[in-house]
Amino acid sequence: MKKTSVLGCGWLGFPLAKALLEKKFRVNGSTTSADKISKLENVGIHPFLISLETDGVTGRITDFLKDSSILIIDIPPKLRGTNKENFVSKIEALIPFIEKSTIENVLFISSTSVYGDANDQVTEETPLNPDSESGKQLAIVEGILHNNSRFKTTILRFGGLIGEDRNPIKFIAAKENLENPDAPINLIHQTDCIGIILRIIEKNSWGETYNAATPVHPSRKVYYTQKALKLNLIPPTFNHEKPSLGKTILTDKLVKNLDYTFTITDL
Repeated sequence: MKKTSVLGCGWLGFPLAKALLEKKFRVNGSTTSADKISKLENVGIHPFLISLETDGVTGRITDFLKDSSILIIDIPPKLRGTNKENFVSKIEALIPFIEKSTIENVLFISSTSVYGDANDQVTEETPLNPDSESGKQLAIVEGILHNNSRFKTTILRFGGLIGEDRNPIKFIAAKENLENPDAPINLIHQTDCIGIILRIIEKNSWGETYNAATPVHPSRKVYYTQKALKLNLIPPTFNHEKPSLGKTILTDKLVKNLDYTFTITDL
């Protein structure tokens, strides 16, 4: 049985860890909350209380990585609000522990925000041009991990994450004068996020970079209006005075290399 360490058992990491267990992996899972330790333990995940800091790592990081060949890093930068972190420094603090461990392959969960608001179709060959602090730090971390010769890193750039309990419409319902009404959406369902990660592991597709967004791209106005009505919410209104800016994330490489078919296209 292969052993995998999932750093960050949150909204995506926890169901991912459970899916790995179903595939007969032994799974170490980390959380920053002591309250969640029993939740992980109850489903068969070996739990660790670990927190990345800018000047080091707190918790039993060596034991967390011990005997694992794969490390999945699923800890998005916390850059909203007043407590903005240095995500790059946190990953730099983690790397020496990876280098001294049995980890051979790293899967880093990144975001299509590394492309910025390019007003065009985007592939993995598109130059990075992040225009948000989160995108800038993710782009730097991608480079740091990819260029480390001690392990192979695959970068997985997700579009906007949605699921049964999560959709942006809940935050923008009834809002007025939103920009970019004609910009395409680039979303991906939790089910496909997990399916793609499992396929990367199954195919041993390491040292790669993949874009991952469901290949359905209606405009923001069309999608969020329909979604609001479906959920009995008040649709947002949009400002059409300025030209809409927005990229379309293409996933041809992922579909071809991994022989992957998206499961949920009715977003």
